[in-house]
Amino acid sequence: MACLSTTYSASTHSHHYHLHSSTRKPIASLSLLSSSPSITLSSLKCLRSSSSSFFSNQKLQRRSMSHTISVGRIAVVPTCFASNTDQLKSAKEDIKVLLKTTFCHPIMVRLGWHDAGTYNKNIEEWPQRGGANGSVRFEIELKHAANLLQPIKEKYPGVTYADLFQLASATAVEEAGGPKIPMKYGRVDVSEPEQCPEEGRLPDAGPPTPASHLRDVFYRMGLSDKDIVALSGAHTLGRSRPERSGWGKPETKYTKDGPGAPGGQSWTIQWLQFDNSYFKDIKEKRDEDLLVLPTDAVLFEDPSFKEYAEKYAVEQETFFNDYAESHAKLSNAGAKFDPPEGLSIDDGSANGVPEKFVAAKYSSGKD
Repeated sequence: MACLSTTYSASTHSHHYHLHSSTRKPIASLSLLSSSPSITLSSLKCLRSSSSSFFSNQKLQRRSMSHTISVGRIAVVPTCFASNTDQLKSAKEDIKVLLKTTFCHPIMVRLGWHDAGTYNKNIEEWPQRGGANGSVRFEIELKHAANLLQPIKEKYPGVTYADLFQLASATAVEEAGGPKIPMKYGRVDVSEPEQCPEEGRLPDAGPPTPASHLRDVFYRMGLSDKDIVALSGAHTLGRSRPERSGWGKPETKYTKDGPGAPGGQSWTIQWLQFDNSYFKDIKEKRDEDLLVLPTDAVLFEDPSFKEYAEKYAVEQETFFNDYAESHAKLSNAGAKFDPPEGLSIDDGSANGVPEKFVAAKYSSGKD
């Protein structure tokens, strides 16, 4: 957790530093003898021990802590937030390396979505209401995706799982050539599987009535028809594997050579490049090697959805702007932030130009 760094004037008295968890039991106590007229609190960390035994206690790892410093007769209580901004920035750089070496952009986008997509606006209590709270790490079918990020989580214990998953999702979109997502951080984690929302809150690829199903799921999260269509555009990344989802072909001319493990069926030809190809290809339906699910086709069949889908097929900039807004909305909905207003790590830097997609160059040849 990150602590506010503040400098206070002090005398040469002995100062006592007490760190308490939310259960109010003392975790550490130490005496600071100062011969200097000032103490910089940045040097007084939240004392979240770097030992593996301390961080194995996940409940303590996720809870916000506070510490009290007695300076003369004044007690100062700096705030410790859910995630450390410096560690978030460093974790983002490590995620970029992971993406370049494993080509897991689609997995990271889906991971963030699945953690956030359980939100129910009709439930007020947290974590019962769902949303991005790190609960997806307990789900068996998605554990492999979370495990890709586990080494980064261990390297940066001052970052919550909920923030890490959303950071990875937004970074994957940006690194694939998509828009920069206006993200905020400071999400609080759930601590155990029992706090996970019930199954059945995520979309089904082939429901009997696709338009109604999409609206049922996304309206429950407080999202609109525009959000539904914009977010569907993220299918421009990735593949569907029939052995896992029941949808798609085992292999196509676009996926037989990878990148990564070959196989599956993609929605677009360049399925590691984030652009508006999804809308163009769904509209045209000219290539049998490209996937079109019932929930994809309905975007050009339902009158309200079609208005946005037609626009995105010809206006990539409009799609990027709307997608960035909708992605951030989904990522924030239902999450519990500490501090409540969230934290920013935006340095204002421009997006890099993604490397040209050449499937054969990246193929591992292994499943």
